[in-house]
Amino acid sequence: MNIHEYQAKEILKTFGVAVQNGFVAETAEEAKAAAERVKTEYDSSWCVVKAQIHAGGRGKGKVMGSEQRGVQVAKNPEQAAEIASNLLGGTLVTIQTGPSGKLVSKVLVAQDVFYPGPNEPKEYYMSVLLDRATKQNVIIYTTEGGMDIEEVAEHSPEKIHKEWINPAVGLQGFQARKIAFNLGLEGTAFKEMVKFVSALYKAYDATDSAMFEINPVLKTSDDKIIAVDAKVSLDDNALFRHKDFAALRDLSEEDPTEVEAGNYNLNYVKLDGNVGCMVNGAGLAMATMDIIKLSGGEPANFLDVGGTANAETVEAGFRIIMSDPNVKAILINIFGGIVRCDRVANGVVEAYRKIGDIQIPIIVRLQGTNAEEAKKIIDESGLQVFSAIALKEAAELVEKVLKG
Repeated sequence: MNIHEYQAKEILKTFGVAVQNGFVAETAEEAKAAAERVKTEYDSSWCVVKAQIHAGGRGKGKVMGSEQRGVQVAKNPEQAAEIASNLLGGTLVTIQTGPSGKLVSKVLVAQDVFYPGPNEPKEYYMSVLLDRATKQNVIIYTTEGGMDIEEVAEHSPEKIHKEWINPAVGLQGFQARKIAFNLGLEGTAFKEMVKFVSALYKAYDATDSAMFEINPVLKTSDDKIIAVDAKVSLDDNALFRHKDFAALRDLSEEDPTEVEAGNYNLNYVKLDGNVGCMVNGAGLAMATMDIIKLSGGEPANFLDVGGTANAETVEAGFRIIMSDPNVKAILINIFGGIVRCDRVANGVVEAYRKIGDIQIPIIVRLQGTNAEEAKKIIDESGLQVFSAIALKEAAELVEKVLKG
C-alpha cells in the first residue's frame, strides 16, 4: 500500500528520523495558512509547495495544459497560495504517472531546507527494501541524490552501494558507519548520517514496510542530515499488525477497477492486452498468461479469484474484466481442487445470464473435480461460451476467437 509523502514523513518522525517539516493543505487558503505556520514554527521565510500524488518525478513533472511544476518554491505565504491554487485540481504528469497523469487534491507546504551556512549542501539517495535473492533487507545508497536511481544505475553503476542486513541481528553499528564513510562524510555530518541510517532502518523494520525511498537525503549547510522526500510502500499483508496504517490509504490514487476487485477479495492487476483472464491461484494465472501470449494474444489482466470461487465472485470478475474496452475475449481457467468444477460452471452460466448482452467470446477451461460434469453444463447452456478440458485445447480456442 503506497502512502503520500506527508504521511510517510509523519511515520518517520515517530522513529526519530529527521525530516523536512511541513503541513498538508487542500485549498489555497489552507496553503497560505500552512506557509505562515512554517515561517513561525520552523523559522523558514521561504517554503516549498509539493503536489501530493503516488508517483515520483514530481519536480520535473508538469500540470497538464500548463508549465506548472509539481514542486515549487514560494517566497512568502501569498505566493504559496498562488502556487497551490495552480496545482490543486490539476492533473500532474510525471515520468511515473504516464501520459494520463494524476489528479492533485493535496499539497504539502514544507520548510526551506536549502538555507545558507558554513558548508555546501549535498544531496544523497537512500532506499531500504527486501532483496529476495539473498533473503535479506538491503540499504541501497549513492552520492548522486536528486536523480532517478535508474539513471545512476545506467550511467554510473559504480556509484551505487549496497549494504545487506541479516534479519536475525538487524543493522549493526559498523554498517551504519560504513554507509556514512562511503558517502564521503566526516565530522558532525558523519555522526548525523549514522543516526539517520539507524533510525531509518528501525522505522522500516518496525512498520513492516515493503520499501522506503528517500530521495534526496540532504546534508544541510550546517551538517544536519534530513529526509527531504519520502516514498513509503507498506506491506498490505502486515496491516493486521498496524491497524492505524489502514486509514492512510487514499483510494483516489488507485486504479478504480483494482479497488472494486479488492472489495470482492479478488487479486486484480490491469495490463495492456486484449484477452481477459480469470483464474484461481497465482501460479496458474501466470501460466495462463503465458498460454495467451503463445496463442497470439496479450493478457489484459491478472485476476486470481482464489480457491473458493462462486457465482458472486465470478460475476464480479466478469464485470471488472469487461470494463476494459480493449478486451476481445475472456479465458477462464479454473483448477477444481478446493472448489468443484461443476459449481464454477454453474457460477459462470449464472453470471453470464445476470450480466446479459455479452458480445465477446468466453473460453472456459475447467480441470479437476467434476470437470466432465462442468463441461456438460457449459455445453448445454446455449450461451456463447466455449468449454475446454486440456490447456492446449483452451489455447487453440483463444487463437481461434482472436482470428475471428
